[in-house]
Amino acid sequence: MIRKAEAKDLGKINELLGEVLEIHAKIRPDIFISGTKKYEDEELLKIFEDPESPVFVYEKEGEVLGYVFCQLMKRPHPTNMQDILTLYIDDLCVDEKARGMHIGKALYEYVMDYAKQKGCYNVTLNVWEGNDSARKFYEKVGFGIQKTMMEKII
Repeated sequence: MIRKAEAKDLGKINELLGEVLEIHAKIRPDIFISGTKKYEDEELLKIFEDPESPVFVYEKEGEVLGYVFCQLMKRPHPTNMQDILTLYIDDLCVDEKARGMHIGKALYEYVMDYAKQKGCYNVTLNVWEGNDSARKFYEKVGFGIQKTMMEKII
């Protein structure tokens, strides 16, 4: 059901990336441009091949119903912080027509197992303010606030 993304998944992943973009564009039209693409196909193919940026898809009966984009990040802080390996969830999306089928939870659990296998200390992600359904999902599976980024638009 869950596997690494492949070139054959480009069309569906682009469609799902578009769904996420439109959610963000509704929340923050001052930042996100509706109707655009996050990645060109060539960029996506490079990401799919990068071992430091795994992308996993949830497939059922030959159809991709969700994805999760990840990044392995090691941020050494030589003097004041622990040197840890983090798995960052850059993007997680479940097709609108498949929501409620626990696909997001399955992708989340897969990523958690993957992170443990890689020796990660933690898994992190960002949620845009106003994306209440995403925030509720992540809180439900156990995420808590690590730090808060604030802004003042000038």
